[in-house]
Amino acid sequence: MRDWWLRTLLVLQRPRPVFAALRDDSREAASDRSEPVLLIVLLAGAAIALGSSTAARLGDDGTYDGLLIAVWGFLAGALSGVSAYFGFGAVLYGAGRALGSQGSYRRARHVLAFAAVPIALSLVAWPVKLALYGGDWFRTGGGDTGAGGVVFDLVELAFFLWAAVLLVVGVRTVHGWTWARAGALCAIAVVAPIAVALLLRSL
Repeated sequence: MRDWWLRTLLVLQRPRPVFAALRDDSREAASDRSEPVLLIVLLAGAAIALGSSTAARLGDDGTYDGLLIAVWGFLAGALSGVSAYFGFGAVLYGAGRALGSQGSYRRARHVLAFAAVPIALSLVAWPVKLALYGGDWFRTGGGDTGAGGVVFDLVELAFFLWAAVLLVVGVRTVHGWTWARAGALCAIAVVAPIAVALLLRSL
């Protein structure tokens, strides 16, 4: 289990050995990495929730103070993380099967989780955000709407792009595929949920 805690950080520097270790999908191996996976899912979910448009409007009516925002961030983050873990993991698994993958749904979820480490890491920007802009991050039209806010948005985007690159590396390493095949799988897995969401929104 200690090895997997170390690999959680190592995936940011040397991702291929970490994803190669995911080829062992035995019950024992999956159990050993279950706690790091859970932590990544919760932290990445919190990052997604705090960066959402909903979070940006929490303080508009004055109902949410700092404590309530923190509680909301934890609960919404847990919900967002778990939903993405199982939902996006299912899409990744289904697309993989369509392209010839023989891997399990569990392994697809674990590849997704370790690829999401940069998203979890993006939380390190929040102390700086709060120090500079305070509660403006949770109000419409606050001081964060200027150039500084744009910079932080670009930094957050960089973390998500980093995660996307890790996902391609992970899929390629686990399956032993070409870059093109791994990229196609990840593109399908990303585009499919967006297409469905847009379709549902138009109905």
